[in-house]
Amino acid sequence: MATAPRTQYTAPAQLGHWLVVLLIVAAYAVAWTMVDLKLSPTKLRLFNYHKWIGVTVFALAALRLAWRLGHRPPPLPAGMAAWERQVAEIAHRLLYLLMFAVPLSGWLMSSAKGFQTVYLGVLPIPDALGKNAALGQALTEVHEALTWLLLALVALHAAAALKHHFVDRDDVLRRMLPQWRRRS
Repeated sequence: MATAPRTQYTAPAQLGHWLVVLLIVAAYAVAWTMVDLKLSPTKLRLFNYHKWIGVTVFALAALRLAWRLGHRPPPLPAGMAAWERQVAEIAHRLLYLLMFAVPLSGWLMSSAKGFQTVYLGVLPIPDALGKNAALGQALTEVHEALTWLLLALVALHAAAALKHHFVDRDDVLRRMLPQWRRRS
């Protein structure tokens, strides 16, 4: 007996997706706050929070990717245009790439600037590079550029999901939303 194709992402995929969304929003909020502060204990604490969030996003992205490799996503709507399918595939691949590249660039930048990352104030992450001010500045620019690219891609991703929900009226957005069961 054949089973009907799944119409939603699995619960672990949904949880991973929304946790990463919340963490990325938090990372941006912390970053925008910390950069304008004068050097102070608060600024240093916010830099640590920002790093910890980045490490967590990296780890969750790795878990999400491993999960996705073993659990195919639900199919896209049959009526979806071929170009939309291609753009969706490219966008998802870029999102995964950036979920790794942004934290990695931050770690490299921090290493080159001579500031070790100590995850949650407990677990020291070895520096990837030796202290090098010029490289640190170049990596700052790389980190910022990747961050803006991630922000643009997340906005495009969200806009596409909302377009599918409100304009196309298909199930693309609902595939990633928890399925609440109604009480009878």
